[in-house]
Amino acid sequence: MTRMRNTTLMGALLLVLGLALAACGEGGVGEGAEGELTEEAPAGTGAEGAATEAAEESTTDDGATDAAQTEAATEEESAEGEGDAVVEGDGDVRVCMMPKLIGIPYFNASGEGAAEAAEELGIALEYNGPTQAQAADQVQMIEQWTSQGCDAISVAANDPDALAPAMTAAGEAGIATSAWDADVARDAREVFVNQATFEGIGQTLVEIMAEQTGGEGEFLVVTGSLTAPNQNAWLEEMEAHMAEAYPDMSIAAVEPGEEDLALGIEVTTSYLQANPDTAGVFAITTVALPGAAEAVEQLGLTGEVPVTGLGVPSENAVYIESGSIVEFALWNPVDLGYLAVHVANAQIAGELPTSGTFEAGRLGEVELIAEDEILLGPPTVFNADNIGEFDF
Repeated sequence: MTRMRNTTLMGALLLVLGLALAACGEGGVGEGAEGELTEEAPAGTGAEGAATEAAEESTTDDGATDAAQTEAATEEESAEGEGDAVVEGDGDVRVCMMPKLIGIPYFNASGEGAAEAAEELGIALEYNGPTQAQAADQVQMIEQWTSQGCDAISVAANDPDALAPAMTAAGEAGIATSAWDADVARDAREVFVNQATFEGIGQTLVEIMAEQTGGEGEFLVVTGSLTAPNQNAWLEEMEAHMAEAYPDMSIAAVEPGEEDLALGIEVTTSYLQANPDTAGVFAITTVALPGAAEAVEQLGLTGEVPVTGLGVPSENAVYIESGSIVEFALWNPVDLGYLAVHVANAQIAGELPTSGTFEAGRLGEVELIAEDEILLGPPTVFNADNIGEFDF
């Protein structure tokens, strides 16, 4: 047995040494699967620590190395699926719901709300999406769900026109179709669940920035994608409100961050370095906002270049505390996911009205602002006074 343990120990050490050598040169800060930053472990906790751990495990149990490898593989699979959700349900109704991408706090929160509603209604839910904000990946998933016979498909579109043929085909197959967060082409779905009016969001963001800049200057906008329908609609309303209320404010550039934190930091940094007279930065996605704030901090411009936009409290509280962000806005993404599932379930049952109000569980009565559009409510403004009251 001693000889067998020694052999196992030597094999584990050689395996870890080989992996460490193969990984050499790949350290530092890199980009994760969902665009988040990942950092190399400190010295002594990486390859050396793994070798020590492997040695200790091999002296305890001859099968420990295999168990550790199995556990690591399981953790990797879990990380790849972060942000998706499945609710089995009690009956035959199945709702398939797709965010722009999975693995970021905003859409994770929406998934939590969707799962809450599905459990409350006793229906099956599949909440899943691409790991990057790519319309082509969404199209493929819609086509798969159509062939699988989902009762309802609800999507947050990365590109309204690119998704339209697949959503139209789903509707023609007898599936209830809807969009939430970001609409598809209107004739390609039955209803849109809108988190807040485009006008309300655009005006709110401009008012926040105007208060900090005296209502004048040229501004950078960091968006997620140049084709995202909701972001383009907010941008139009921002420009319209500036022209009407603050004619000395203007948008000088729009840069896509592609829902990637590292890229958002990079494009903001590059633009501000090239345009030092920029009056402020609007970051109009929940990934872009912490990226823009981080760039301003790294450049030493906190208090000089205001940053506002749309974000989740959990990711921006630190920037509120530092002063890089004074105020920002959003709605409750948990409630948005919850409402979208209630709407899909009512579509399937043929009980969704085309005017008036709609009863949506714990949200109570929600308003139909058009025969094919349901409104969650007005945006919320977050600042140092209230940010601690929210847990998403």
